[in-house]
Amino acid sequence: MTLGNDDDLQGMKAIGRICANVLQHMASAMRPGMTTAELDLIGRRMMEAAGARSAPEQCYGFPGATCISVNEEVAHGIPGDRVIREGDLVNIDVSAELDGYFADTGASFVVGRATPAVERLCRDGKRAMWVGLKEVRTGRPLAGIGNAIGAFARKNRYTLITNLASHGVGRSLHEDPSEVPTWPDPHEKRHMNEGLVFTVEPFLSLGGQWADNGEADEWTLYSEPKAPTVQFEHTVAVTRDGPLILTLPG
Repeated sequence: MTLGNDDDLQGMKAIGRICANVLQHMASAMRPGMTTAELDLIGRRMMEAAGARSAPEQCYGFPGATCISVNEEVAHGIPGDRVIREGDLVNIDVSAELDGYFADTGASFVVGRATPAVERLCRDGKRAMWVGLKEVRTGRPLAGIGNAIGAFARKNRYTLITNLASHGVGRSLHEDPSEVPTWPDPHEKRHMNEGLVFTVEPFLSLGGQWADNGEADEWTLYSEPKAPTVQFEHTVAVTRDGPLILTLPG
């Protein structure tokens, strides 16, 4: 969407804050020994207490309030009986709707201690997102986001998943601008207009280049080739002064 008035801005800030608070609370509550279904229930109850509804459930019939992806799962992991263990790499993706406005955020976490390479990957995944966010400004090319993230990945010897893109959000979970690349794409010619709302969500990996469906279900995506992968995501609005981050806790 493109923000049309202050009601739009306040509506997006409200749902963005809820998503950010749910993500932060779920991450703080995550412990070895709990199942992904138990973690998802924490998020569901917090959304419901705020009057919000799960966006993937509402828009696509996803079997969970949030997407929780563990280790080999890159995205869209279904909450269930999988037990979270010490050293696991867990991605939590929270998207929700309130009063007709949608926001989307996510982050990856190491449970307890992991290998130095995976801990560094988590740290640099967040850095890659911010490298992309710094390219957000009225009138700038959308391709600048992917170009900057791509340069960061090359410099630090990472790969990027190149079929999981950022996307417009606001009046629905996925809308124009669709398929905003977070990797270098010479075919991307669009520019950012004032008030445009979309996500910035690179998938940084230790070797993965593509996300593919597995055989277990129709939702969960895995990296190809298989490699640890992280995702960090904010919903932002474009302004003349840079990105206005809408998914901040408060």
